[in-house]
Amino acid sequence: MSLALVVALAGCAPRVETVVILSTNDMHARIENFPRLAAAVKACRDTVKNVILVDAGDRWTGNVYCDRAAEPRKPIIDLMNRLRYDVATFGNHEFDAGQAFLGVRTAQCDFPVVCANIVSDTATFPQPAPYVIIERGGKRIGFVGTVTNYDRNNHPAGNDESFVGLTFTDAIASATEYQALRDECDALVALTHIGTIKDRQLASETPRYDVIVGGHSHDETDELVNGVLVTQTGKYLRNVGATVLTFRDDELVDKEFRLVSLDGYKPSVTYQRMIDGYYSDPSLRAKVADLRGAMDKTGLANAFTEGVKEAGKADVGIYHIGGVRLDTLVGKVVVADIYNLDPFGSKLVTAEMTVDDLARLVRTKYNDSINLDESHRVDLYMTTPYVIHTDARDEAQRVEFPELKRGRRYRVAMGDYVFKNYADLKCGADSVTEVLITDVLDSYFRSRSPFVPDNAPRQRIRQEKVD
Repeated sequence: MSLALVVALAGCAPRVETVVILSTNDMHARIENFPRLAAAVKACRDTVKNVILVDAGDRWTGNVYCDRAAEPRKPIIDLMNRLRYDVATFGNHEFDAGQAFLGVRTAQCDFPVVCANIVSDTATFPQPAPYVIIERGGKRIGFVGTVTNYDRNNHPAGNDESFVGLTFTDAIASATEYQALRDECDALVALTHIGTIKDRQLASETPRYDVIVGGHSHDETDELVNGVLVTQTGKYLRNVGATVLTFRDDELVDKEFRLVSLDGYKPSVTYQRMIDGYYSDPSLRAKVADLRGAMDKTGLANAFTEGVKEAGKADVGIYHIGGVRLDTLVGKVVVADIYNLDPFGSKLVTAEMTVDDLARLVRTKYNDSINLDESHRVDLYMTTPYVIHTDARDEAQRVEFPELKRGRRYRVAMGDYVFKNYADLKCGADSVTEVLITDVLDSYFRSRSPFVPDNAPRQRIRQEKVD
């Protein structure tokens, strides 16, 4: 369904005013899709007079042509400024290059970036406003921002050093404090980066919000929870969200969400020229390897584990699935693909661990009760097979490693994110190296070209039978 049709369906009866909120989230610097977004936004603005364009965080980290541009990560800000975004909030990946860097980039935004649950005690990252009220067609729409703090050490996912000088209060509690803003507005929107599960909780506890425009969990969400419309558009600028608010006199009488695919839009010529300029670096298009077949997410995770095992001269290689930032690779692998697979500057770590250490690490992550988007799934991929045995409540009870021997200490290689951030990681004789994971992957693929993908899963979940 096109945006023009969405807004046309909203109607235009006497004394009725319509406001359309166009939303993006988790763009992750997929600027190659921006020309289609620009075309879609123009079509909507040409059709309806009251449009608000918003973003729910994670604007960068995921495309080397943006993240490693001459001015790193600035292309996405320039594109958003040109498209006239009205408001945004922070995602966890906004902090990947540190809060001082983020302070500089935020100052370059021509739109407010709001967040109610950040307390800043550093001059390099000015205190963000908790909310903004935007007027369209005589209607006042309030936007309250929040970012996830539901991870280790009570801050967004990332390394501790990125958050020095910042305190993150509970996202849901902070949003709750601003419910009373509804008295000053014709509609109140929570602009969140906390994931759909937490958005549902927020909706259940804060019925005075009319809409939640969310991000973080990469879901395509359109739900009504406790009278609150909960939405999310997926990831990578594949879609744009269109929330249509219909007012009769001074009352909000209807709210409706449509997920609109950008595939059907012809790219804007103006924005395409900008993208072509960003993509003009030939060094990033240099070939690394050829693939004999497609690699899916599991195949890519397997390559990570094998690569770190080899580079660390280890017995076991480990990598977390959240650190594998592409879903698939096929055909020719170029330098840009390597950086996009791991855009974080991750480094190689080696350590000594027993089978009990490995089992504890896997079990604790599986049962994670705080970071729910990463729990109750296979999160840690390994070169050695293992089975997670769960009970009827889907809680991990034990982890079986059929190819490892109890009592023996194994040399293990992993990325530094797991080493620094995962709870219950017990190891000895650890070594944090200066070897970049991107260099590990580059060497691993080059030495095996043409590369034959291994997409077979090595990790399994098995629910124990209850008599």
